[in-house]
Amino acid sequence: MARVIVDVMLKPEILDPQGQAIARALPRLGFSGVSDVRQGKRFEVELDGPADEAALSDVRKMAETLLANTVIEDFTIHVES
Repeated sequence: MARVIVDVMLKPEILDPQGQAIARALPRLGFSGVSDVRQGKRFEVELDGPADEAALSDVRKMAETLLANTVIEDFTIHVES
Protein backbone atom coordinates (compact mmCIF):
# COMPACT_ATOMS: atom_id res chain seq x y z
CA MET A 1 0.00 0.00 0.00
CA ALA A 2 1.35 3.43 -0.91
CA ARG A 3 0.25 7.04 -0.65
CA VAL A 4 0.81 9.37 -3.58
CA ILE A 5 0.51 13.12 -3.10
CA VAL A 6 -0.73 15.33 -5.94
CA ASP A 7 -0.16 19.05 -5.36
CA VAL A 8 -2.05 21.37 -7.72
CA MET A 9 -1.19 25.07 -8.05
CA LEU A 10 -2.27 27.83 -10.39
CA LYS A 11 0.35 28.52 -13.05
CA PRO A 12 2.56 31.49 -12.12
CA GLU A 13 1.08 33.69 -14.86
CA ILE A 14 -2.49 33.14 -13.58
CA LEU A 15 -3.80 35.62 -10.99
CA ASP A 16 -4.65 34.07 -7.63
CA PRO A 17 -7.39 36.18 -6.00
CA GLN A 18 -7.73 33.84 -3.02
CA GLY A 19 -4.00 34.01 -2.38
CA GLN A 20 -4.11 37.79 -2.66
CA ALA A 21 -7.00 37.97 -0.15
CA ILE A 22 -5.04 35.81 2.29
CA ALA A 23 -1.93 37.97 1.84
CA ARG A 24 -3.96 41.13 2.57
CA ALA A 25 -5.57 39.56 5.65
CA LEU A 26 -2.34 38.38 7.29
CA PRO A 27 -1.13 41.82 8.49
CA ARG A 28 -4.57 42.51 9.99
CA LEU A 29 -4.17 39.28 11.97
CA GLY A 30 -0.74 40.29 13.25
CA PHE A 31 1.44 38.36 10.79
CA SER A 32 4.20 40.29 9.06
CA GLY A 33 7.01 39.54 6.64
CA VAL A 34 4.86 37.76 4.03
CA SER A 35 5.28 39.14 0.52
CA ASP A 36 3.03 36.76 -1.43
CA VAL A 37 0.60 33.87 -0.95
CA ARG A 38 -0.61 31.41 -3.55
CA GLN A 39 -3.31 28.92 -2.73
CA GLY A 40 -3.40 25.40 -4.10
CA LYS A 41 -4.94 21.97 -3.60
CA ARG A 42 -3.46 18.76 -2.20
CA PHE A 43 -4.80 15.30 -3.01
CA GLU A 44 -3.71 12.16 -1.16
CA VAL A 45 -4.26 9.06 -3.26
CA GLU A 46 -4.05 5.71 -1.46
CA LEU A 47 -2.98 2.90 -3.77
CA ASP A 48 -3.86 -0.76 -3.22
CA GLY A 49 -0.39 -1.84 -4.30
CA PRO A 50 3.08 -0.37 -4.64
CA ALA A 51 3.77 3.02 -6.22
CA ASP A 52 5.48 1.53 -9.25
CA GLU A 53 5.77 3.24 -12.65
CA ALA A 54 2.40 1.89 -13.84
CA ALA A 55 0.60 3.17 -10.73
CA LEU A 56 2.30 6.57 -10.94
CA SER A 57 1.36 6.78 -14.60
CA ASP A 58 -2.27 6.18 -13.63
CA VAL A 59 -2.10 8.87 -10.94
CA ARG A 60 -0.59 11.26 -13.51
CA LYS A 61 -3.54 10.52 -15.81
CA MET A 62 -5.95 11.16 -12.90
CA ALA A 63 -4.32 14.52 -12.30
CA GLU A 64 -4.41 15.47 -15.98
CA THR A 65 -8.06 14.50 -16.48
CA LEU A 66 -9.76 15.21 -13.14
CA LEU A 67 -7.66 16.68 -10.34
CA ALA A 68 -6.13 19.62 -12.21
CA ASN A 69 -7.30 22.00 -14.90
CA THR A 70 -4.10 21.85 -16.92
CA VAL A 71 -4.98 24.99 -18.86
CA ILE A 72 -4.50 27.13 -15.74
CA GLU A 73 -2.94 24.75 -13.18
CA ASP A 74 0.31 22.82 -12.79
CA PHE A 75 0.64 19.69 -10.68
CA THR A 76 3.39 17.68 -9.05
CA ILE A 77 3.28 14.08 -7.91
CA HIS A 78 5.38 12.44 -5.23
CA VAL A 79 5.23 9.28 -3.17
CA GLU A 80 4.92 9.82 0.55
CA SER A 81 7.38 7.80 2.62
